[in-house]
Amino acid sequence: MSSFQRIAQFIQKTFALWVLIFAAAAFFYPPGFKWIGAWVTWLLGIVMFGMGITLSPADFREVVRHPKAVLIGVVAHYVVMPGVAYALCLLLSLPPEVAIGVILVGCCPSGTASNVMAYLARGNTALAVACASVSTLLAPIFTPAMFYLLAHQWIQIDAGAMFVSVLVVVLLPIVLGLIVHAALGKRVHAVANYTPLVSVVAIVAIVAAVVAGSKTRIVETGLLIFVVVVLHNGLGYLFGYWAGRLLRLPRPDNKAIAFEVGMQNSGLGVALAAIHFKANPVAAVPSAIFSFWHNISGPLLATYWARKDGQPAKDGKQP
Repeated sequence: MSSFQRIAQFIQKTFALWVLIFAAAAFFYPPGFKWIGAWVTWLLGIVMFGMGITLSPADFREVVRHPKAVLIGVVAHYVVMPGVAYALCLLLSLPPEVAIGVILVGCCPSGTASNVMAYLARGNTALAVACASVSTLLAPIFTPAMFYLLAHQWIQIDAGAMFVSVLVVVLLPIVLGLIVHAALGKRVHAVANYTPLVSVVAIVAIVAAVVAGSKTRIVETGLLIFVVVVLHNGLGYLFGYWAGRLLRLPRPDNKAIAFEVGMQNSGLGVALAAIHFKANPVAAVPSAIFSFWHNISGPLLATYWARKDGQPAKDGKQP
């Protein structure tokens, strides 16, 4: 392994730390990061292209092999996370600009790091990849539709414009990535080794841009949003796991679905907020905080499950 690869792996493993460092820097010196706001859409497109270039037909075989598990994971994702977001907004009487941001991140597809968390937790990684891929491909339809259904009482929403945005920012880069993957063949692995690092840099830059542009509102509502994000993320893990368990899926599948439900593509939430809610910049803050928090909670939960399932239970059976 080269020195560059070791550095890249270190940066990826400490992703949450870099988000925290640059978010703090953007908070204390906004002028140094505000300019990134104009590039948020392009940065997310780079992340999605990186996802596409790492996908192959083999990643979609799980859909054919185990359609029930994939269906449960995708349906649970688009029911649980938007539903929990809406419930939290009502129960906590969130301000409208915060509510639309919470619901927006709840309506986004699965997060790009969820597959890694499923692997670390000894879950069904193939199922996690399939669920993330399908939920992302469905995002142009489900994200605008669910957001309009749940958030229109707080703000006027152009679902058609949001559909086009998700199509351009998510689906188009993924398709381009798939085309490049097919064109390069085996040589794609040389490129794919660098895409996770590029994605980390892009997401860190997106979060810094949001913090820099929303400093005043973060001071006023930051603690409230953080509490909501922690609850949203934690309930996503819980309901995702139990959705699989109640429908009698094996434990590795339940763990994979928990991460696919609880972890969001928060970068998409930031980009959509930046495009469609410029008059309410705080709408992007829940997505930015979610990006930081789920990269802390995910590894913690994955480590707990891996250690728990790595030890025999008292009766000699696996827990």
